Amino acid sequence: MLHFADFLMSIFRRASVPPGSPPGTLAPTQGADVEPELILARYNRDQLEEKRLHGKEVSWTAAEPGMMTWADLRGFGDGSVLTKLGEEFGLHQLTVSDIANLGQRPKVEDYANGIFVVMRAVELDQDQRLTWSQVSMFFDSNDVLTFQDKPRSWLDSLRSRLHSGRKVIRESRADYLACMVMDSVVDSYFPMLEHYSDRLEEHEECILAEHFDDDLLGELYLTKRDLAAFRRSVWPLREALAHLSREPDDVLSASAKMYLRDTMDHLMQVIDVLESYRELASSLVDVYLSLVGQRTNEIMRVLTIVATVFIPLTFVAGIYGMNFDTSAATNLPELGWRYGYIFFWILCLVMTGGLMLLFRRLGWLGGKQQAK
Repeated sequence: MLHFADFLMSIFRRASVPPGSPPGTLAPTQGADVEPELILARYNRDQLEEKRLHGKEVSWTAAEPGMMTWADLRGFGDGSVLTKLGEEFGLHQLTVSDIANLGQRPKVEDYANGIFVVMRAVELDQDQRLTWSQVSMFFDSNDVLTFQDKPRSWLDSLRSRLHSGRKVIRESRADYLACMVMDSVVDSYFPMLEHYSDRLEEHEECILAEHFDDDLLGELYLTKRDLAAFRRSVWPLREALAHLSREPDDVLSASAKMYLRDTMDHLMQVIDVLESYRELASSLVDVYLSLVGQRTNEIMRVLTIVATVFIPLTFVAGIYGMNFDTSAATNLPELGWRYGYIFFWILCLVMTGGLMLLFRRLGWLGGKQQAK
């Protein structure tokens, strides 16, 4: 099992560059075995042209007047294709570096030729653990460029809307498409919230039914850890979108800001639910530990009662087991009685019954404690 610090490092991973490297140096790209693929779509209200370029075929050419462009680069390879595409489109060297060096904090940056956005999308791995991927985007008035380190399906529904000829998306500026990309990333959070809702409900049922096992507490801590990491990645996006909503209308149109505010509302819902789930996970851990402690106390109470019952019996048995001279009249005369053995057991039963009655009156055996 990973330690919490190791887990955070895996979430906020940053590929390092040699010390003293100039700003904008690309670190060794992660997933270098993924061949770059560029899905290039140019569209307007009446037509849509889409083509897929692979590897060294990836290049950028300006669109015809009146056409919007969505270029989705999936996979970076050794980074040369990304660098080439950035130079052809005119991306700043720092922007290209932030795209390639995964693990960036969600943010929005203004450039003279457009706006750069970094987000985090989520999914579950084969072990049903939370994994993160960086989604970078650069857009201006006519073009939207999105970057993913490997092919994923988060933007497929948006691409389907573009192909279906939806009026709003085909007639709007590129800033609308950029807002829809951000909305698609935020919408990817909701299935994860449902997943953790189901997990927390399962944990709660197990705890309340007192079906404890060795893995339950570990699963609770893993869930709590995932939710904490979830919040750490979602919270900066709220600040980034708030910064984007304050852009002037010539950068982000008033109609696009309406959709951006809707995305921000969805994000706030995610944050509110995350806070509730984190509190619930913490409460479940506390309840689990309390119930385990209560069960331990019950066991200790039973053992205490057993030990308390046998203490006077051991005392009596120890007295009559001493090797005194029984020929003397004052040395254990009960040993010479005809019914001395029966008397011993009657004495033991009376002491045991008296102690059990006392324990019940004190409430140790389920009875109500007598009011003083």
